[in-house]
Amino acid sequence: MRLRQIALVGRDLAAARADIVAILGLGEAYADPGVGKYGLENAVWPVGDTFLEVVSPTTSGTTAGRLLEKRGGDGGYMAIFQTDDIAAARARAAAEGVRVVDQADRDGVHMTHLHPKDLGGAIISIDAMVPKERWEWGGPHWRENVRTDTSVSIVGAELQGADPEAMSRRWAAVLGLESDAVDGGWRIPLEGGELRFVSVQDGRGEGLGAFDVAVRDPDAVRTRARARGALDQAGDVVLCGTRMRLVRAAP
Repeated sequence: MRLRQIALVGRDLAAARADIVAILGLGEAYADPGVGKYGLENAVWPVGDTFLEVVSPTTSGTTAGRLLEKRGGDGGYMAIFQTDDIAAARARAAAEGVRVVDQADRDGVHMTHLHPKDLGGAIISIDAMVPKERWEWGGPHWRENVRTDTSVSIVGAELQGADPEAMSRRWAAVLGLESDAVDGGWRIPLEGGELRFVSVQDGRGEGLGAFDVAVRDPDAVRTRARARGALDQAGDVVLCGTRMRLVRAAP
């Protein structure tokens, strides 16, 4: 199981786009027309062969809009995982009593969105692609937009809640993985990364509070963030209301 995409939600898509491109040094974004059915517009950037998305409501009454109200502003929205066995993933979710809010199977693309109230923290989507290297949500030409001079890949996410142990065990059961206790919380190892589960850190309640990006020079990224007013008092980069943990990429 691999974390292939992180989605954030923001009221001002243009402002989020400007910060993300400037701070992370990313290429062109893809606007997925498929999100229109959810009352959203979006931008999706390749970060290596992983993806960062920002969604923004265009109509009232959207799930994204309600999350903006609930958490008091921009923040984490969704974690999208890639599996080699979509049938087994769907069977696990059903066995755990998790509701499906959207599902599709078409032309080598398989996706299943799971209800966030049944898991806690964020919307989960478990997807499969044929061929495996494909990523429908990044657009047909995403490889042409890859820029890795600054940012190499998304390698993790952090979920916060009142009971991080219970949340971690719930996610682990649905993902078919193991949850282990670590200092300050719980952890689920992934292919090429990890999920962390911690107590609420920022007073904003349960949610996707942070994501991890492997970058070539963390200090240079922080300098870019400071210049754009995107560095908090603790020295963390904050994009679209979400803390970004910088991991030094392997040489």
